[in-house]
Amino acid sequence: MTESAAPGKDGGWRPAGNPWLIAVAVTMAAFMEVLDTTIVNVALPHIAGTLSVSYDQATWALTSYLVANSIVLPISAFFGRVLGRKRYFVICIAAFTACSFLCGIASNLSQLVIFRVMQGFFGGGLQPNQQAIILDTFPPAQRGRAFSLTAIATVVAPVLGPTIGGWITDSFSWRWVFFINVPVGLLTAFAVMSLVEDPPWVKKATKTSIDYIGISLIVLTFAAFQIMLDRGEDADWFSSSFIRACAALAAVGAVAAVGWLLYAAKPVVDLRVLKDRNFALGCCAIACFAVILYGSAVLIPQLAQQHLGYTATLAGLVLSPGALVIILFIPLVGLAMPHVQTRYILACGFFLMGCGLLYSRTIAPDIDFYHLVVLRAAQAAPLAFLFVPASVLAYQTVPQRLQGDAAALFTMFRNVAGSVGISWSTAIIATRTQVHMAYLSGHLSNSNSTFRGALSQLAGAIRGLGHAASEATRAAMAHTYQTLIAQAGLLAYMDVFLYCALLAFAFVPFTFFFSPVKKAGGAPGH
Repeated sequence: MTESAAPGKDGGWRPAGNPWLIAVAVTMAAFMEVLDTTIVNVALPHIAGTLSVSYDQATWALTSYLVANSIVLPISAFFGRVLGRKRYFVICIAAFTACSFLCGIASNLSQLVIFRVMQGFFGGGLQPNQQAIILDTFPPAQRGRAFSLTAIATVVAPVLGPTIGGWITDSFSWRWVFFINVPVGLLTAFAVMSLVEDPPWVKKATKTSIDYIGISLIVLTFAAFQIMLDRGEDADWFSSSFIRACAALAAVGAVAAVGWLLYAAKPVVDLRVLKDRNFALGCCAIACFAVILYGSAVLIPQLAQQHLGYTATLAGLVLSPGALVIILFIPLVGLAMPHVQTRYILACGFFLMGCGLLYSRTIAPDIDFYHLVVLRAAQAAPLAFLFVPASVLAYQTVPQRLQGDAAALFTMFRNVAGSVGISWSTAIIATRTQVHMAYLSGHLSNSNSTFRGALSQLAGAIRGLGHAASEATRAAMAHTYQTLIAQAGLLAYMDVFLYCALLAFAFVPFTFFFSPVKKAGGAPGH
């Protein structure tokens, strides 16, 4: 039952350096970039106060990064072909590091937004190129273990981001959220220059033709779509003409981009790689994974801060044990993959994720820190069963010449779906809270004997503290209303956990449409 992917047609080329040192070096770059997408979130209130702007204005520091990042992701393989993958990767690391420093010394919001755009532009080239370098550095039989290392950057970094960001901001300054990238970036750039080399087929693939139309349509689509996702909640979604315009531009741009990229002889990114069934299913799997990962990760800190009164650092600490659980389980999954069909592990991961999310619906208004940690750990553990198997299955039948485009698209699906997951979960929280408030408030009527009795008992307790009768009644009503809001919010979180669980369960049958990973000799695995 041993499995591995079929060997690639690489002419026997292998890098001169130790492949595991190469994997560590390129993964450090990806970890730095992924961490930066979540570490800034908790610093936004501090940024707003320091730069004398509103919180809503400060969120453009996040929006600008995400927009630039999402634009570059699908076309990063093109830049790698034009500049050479190693050269482009080093440029991205160096520029990302420099922009991080500039963000840290920004004296006003305009400067910060400009530097964040630049940081996102160069950061967008890190994850896809890291994946492509992993694919070329390791033979197919070893990619499962290599992707286990990648999973630490992809899965653990978003979980640790709020914790690290909260601690740095509370202990030092929000500026150190950016300064921390400088030593890591310098070390990583030196390691990549020393260890990484372009394989022969990448050197031969360099081409100079530029698909201006394709690039323009991608910029239009992802800029409009990311702005819609990031600003939709504050603008009340489609009740805003601005959000409707962004949605329309994104839809028109997406249709036009797909049509052009399929028509063009030399497109900026080759969508034909999606004809590969395993890769298309892999992109769907990683998108589903990202929606659940990012959507659920943002809920627990939000619940802890808004309903339980936790500080940003304490709310982040709720997530940390979950990250340790992921790190513990990833090697175990790597050991199991040679003996169990990879698609079965993926199916098991989605099923366990659904179970963990259903367990999360046991939250209560008086839940303590320990049970909140256990709840998050139950959500986090199945993530170890998802990323590595999905990556191995997605790339196993992709032709070598399309691996760069495949890595760019795979990363794009994950990141865009992650943004969708965050926006979707926060929107559902707001909507379902209003629905539950409307339902529960129907019971707060003088015609309801239970409500009258509870209100009278609470007012009596307040009068016993020395308050006047009229004041006690008002205080009792105010306390009841606050309880109503808390309970409605808690029910809304339970709804989102249920929806995420149903999404996880729904993808389980699709995992069996993957072709089994093949043995090294070429025979299908069992």
